[in-house]
Amino acid sequence: MSRKFVYQDDVLIDKPFNWKQMARLMQYIRPYKSDVAKVSVVMLLFGMLPRLAIPLLLSAAIDRAIHPKDGPGSVPLLVTIAAVMLLLYAVRWWSSHYTINKTNRIGQFVIFDVRSALFKHLQSLSFRFYDKRPAGSVLVRVTNDVNSLQEMLTNGLVNSIIDILQLFGIIVILLALNFKLGLAVMITVPVMFLVSTSLRKRIRLAWQIVRIKSSRINSHLNEAIQGIRVTQAFTQEDENKTFFEGMVRDNLRSWNFASAMNQLFGPVIEITSAVGTLILILYGTHLIQTGAVTVGILVAFVNYVGSFWEPITRLGNMYSQLLIAMSSVERIFEYMDEKPAVPEKKDAFPMPALQGAVKFDRVSFAYDADRLALRNVSLDVKPGMSVALVGHTGSGKSTIVSLLCRFYDVTEGRVLLDGVDVRDVTLDSLRSQVGIVLQDTFIFSGTIRENIRYGRPDATDAEVEAAARSVLAHDFIVNLPDGYDTQVQERGSALSVGQRQLLSFARALLADPKILILDEATASIDTETELRIQEALGRLLEGRTSFIVAHRLSTIRHADTIVVLDHGEIVEQGNHDELMKRPGHYRSLVEAQYRFLTA
Repeated sequence: MSRKFVYQDDVLIDKPFNWKQMARLMQYIRPYKSDVAKVSVVMLLFGMLPRLAIPLLLSAAIDRAIHPKDGPGSVPLLVTIAAVMLLLYAVRWWSSHYTINKTNRIGQFVIFDVRSALFKHLQSLSFRFYDKRPAGSVLVRVTNDVNSLQEMLTNGLVNSIIDILQLFGIIVILLALNFKLGLAVMITVPVMFLVSTSLRKRIRLAWQIVRIKSSRINSHLNEAIQGIRVTQAFTQEDENKTFFEGMVRDNLRSWNFASAMNQLFGPVIEITSAVGTLILILYGTHLIQTGAVTVGILVAFVNYVGSFWEPITRLGNMYSQLLIAMSSVERIFEYMDEKPAVPEKKDAFPMPALQGAVKFDRVSFAYDADRLALRNVSLDVKPGMSVALVGHTGSGKSTIVSLLCRFYDVTEGRVLLDGVDVRDVTLDSLRSQVGIVLQDTFIFSGTIRENIRYGRPDATDAEVEAAARSVLAHDFIVNLPDGYDTQVQERGSALSVGQRQLLSFARALLADPKILILDEATASIDTETELRIQEALGRLLEGRTSFIVAHRLSTIRHADTIVVLDHGEIVEQGNHDELMKRPGHYRSLVEAQYRFLTA
């Protein structure tokens, strides 16, 4: 069996190098500009200037202290020059130590800020964004792509500025010492830049491909871990292993190609350096023979040329890092530029305390352009009513409660709470007054107490325990090793499905919402437990408006009104007794379930 995964967000971004995106990244450095300035000054005064001065001192030592034209050498002068050079080397070492520590700290702070900003933005994005993207792909943006900026931010930026200044300083000194020799040495530089520029686009695209394939590996890995029970149940371990190894090999080939392209910078610089050094030796020897330059000046040239190619090599490596980082910067800001599909209006106001009236006014909704999930739905619910939503899979039940919470916006019509359009109020004030319990419960890593308190962090321990007692979760909690302080792993894997469901009940009820939604919330609870909590739920739902989505029709017999949906439209509405008196969808569903249970 062959498998093919398509990730809609993982596409090759074939665009010119975008300096605007890089400038945008630099905005995250702005809060640390004073620290960057300090590091730059230290590197300039105590790192670059000593480096530029040392070859001049060496030239002076040769031409004035060791082998002067007009007399014997001077040992005191030689000792003085040597002492100054030793001091400059010590200053350079201190400068290097200081800047490495400081730039690493600045870089880590910037990485922290970028990752925090990205995570915060991801939490503001609507369900539509996550509907189209696997969790592993999103994870890669927050981890791997942000991490890839680390080397550039910690070492590259400040060093690159100093390297550029050092290059200009060396060029000025070389031309000042001997204009012709300096010009001859640097004649190969334009050739190097032309060659390296031609490599730029290919290297950037190669690293983009690596990022995309790494993202797909993480996406598949996340899927494989989440679906391990299904994999083992259908004995697909070998097929899964083969598929994963194929993805890893594909990623390895892409990485090797990108790395090989990246390594081309080194030989280009080395060849250019070798040609420049050869020109220096040949032409410099000729100038010494003609008396145009001294031995000391030629030695200074040799040192400066060596120092000249060092920053060029570092800048070449930095440019490679920049290309790698740029592929990640584009991917990071691609997500940062995503706009929430459910935006707040600029003049949105806090939702007043709800009474619980809900109205769907001719609502239509489509998840995509060519398929309506709801069609012209109108529903008027009075405060405190319990409303059951029933219908076949895909009939629009969960869509209605999603629109009520404003996880999506209606395509047409309005959703009103107490007469207020949900699009006119802030999301926090709306959702804080609507509680929801899903069939697929999510338990976070942490203690039982923290999970129940998740929707209301300021709740007291007594209130947490009261909520647990109300949904009959207290008894199983106190029998756990540490009671309410028992640590549960991701998704509550140590708890049964029914226990996780009871915790989600307690979490929703502790938040004390005026509107409570139970979306297949009792589907994972055994019949005996369900019968026990029905009475508790009846007391807790008293005074609240509730929406109950259920396939198990026995759980909604006592609802004030039952709304029957079919292909996104309301086809029947009434209480259980009313709907059972006449032939229709609801009675057919009840009779079908009865036949199934008695078969």
